Amino acid sequence: MPHATALPATGHRPRWWTELPLIAVVYGLYSLGRLLVRGDVSTAVDNGLAILRFEQALYLNAEHPLNRLFTSTPSIGIPADFAYASLHYLVTPAILIWMFRRRSAAYRAARVWLMNSTLLGLIGFTLVPTCPPRLLDAGHGFVDTMAQYSAYGWWGAGASAPRGLSGMTNQYAAMPSLHVGWSLWCGVLLWRHAKHPLLRAAGVAYPLITTIVVMGTANHYFLDAVAGAAVMGLGALLTRPVIRLADRVKGRLRTAYATVRTASEPVKSPIVSAGCKTSAGERIPGQRTSSADSPDAAADGAGAGRATGAGPGAGPGAATGASANDDAPAAAR
Repeated sequence: MPHATALPATGHRPRWWTELPLIAVVYGLYSLGRLLVRGDVSTAVDNGLAILRFEQALYLNAEHPLNRLFTSTPSIGIPADFAYASLHYLVTPAILIWMFRRRSAAYRAARVWLMNSTLLGLIGFTLVPTCPPRLLDAGHGFVDTMAQYSAYGWWGAGASAPRGLSGMTNQYAAMPSLHVGWSLWCGVLLWRHAKHPLLRAAGVAYPLITTIVVMGTANHYFLDAVAGAAVMGLGALLTRPVIRLADRVKGRLRTAYATVRTASEPVKSPIVSAGCKTSAGERIPGQRTSSADSPDAAADGAGAGRATGAGPGAGPGAATGASANDDAPAAAR
C-alpha cells in the first residue's frame, strides 16, 4: 500500500496541538458509534454461525485447534490474553507518534489511512453485527480464554474490558477485526519507514501474531481477520481522495473567511488628509513654510514699507527717494 504512506510533503510540519484533538475526537466518535450500534443479539449469533459454517465448508477451521492450544497451555494462553487486551491500544498510538516525530512527510497520509479504515470498520459493525466464537453456545467447541485466565489480568468476562465495565463495550463488533486491521497498519508503516532490520521484522511478525492471537482467544473468526485486512486496503485506496477533498474544503473556507474579513473592514482613503483641507491662513502645528508664504513675513514686509514711505498709493518715486536718502551722507540726513 505505498500510495497510502508515500504522499509528497506538504511543506509544513504537522502540529501536535491540532493533531491530538483531531485524533481524540475521531476515536471518541468511533467508540461512541461502536457502543450505539450493538444490534440484535439473535442476528449477531446467526451471523457468527453463518461465518463458522462457511469457513468449515472451505476447510478454513483454524480457530478450534488454536483455541484448544491456548486453553490447554497457560504459558501460551495467558500472554496471548495480555497481548489481545493491551497491544491494540499501545502499539498503534506508539507508531502514530513515531511517524509524527520521525516521518512527518508521510505522517498525514498514515493518519488519514488509519481514520478511513477505522470509520469503515464502524460501518461493518453496523451492517454485520457478529457474535464472536467465545460467546457461542459451548456446544460449538470454543472456550473464552480471557474468562478462563481472568485472575491473571484486569479483564473479566467482557473480553478486554476491565472488570465491571463490559456493559460499556460492544461485544458483538467482531466483523471486521480491527485488532488485525490496526496491526496490519502498524506492520506496513514499520516495513516501509523503519531502518533497523529488527523493526522491519517486527512489522512482518506483529500482524501475523495478532491474527493467531485473536483466533486462539476465540475473539474472532479467520474471516474477521480477512475482513480487517480488506478494510485497511480500502482505507488505503481512499487516502489520496480524502486528502484532496480535505485540502479543497480547507482552501474554500480560507477564501470565504478572507472575503468576509475584507468586507467587514472599513475602506481607507489613499489620500493622507482623507479629503480634509486647511482654511486660508491656517497653519498646521509644526508645519514648515517658506519665507515668501509665511504670514509673518508678509506683515513684516508691509510694516517696513510704511516706515519708508512706500505705503499704499506710493509710486516708484517713493522707493527711489528712500534709496536716495539711504545714499545721502549722515550729516545731510
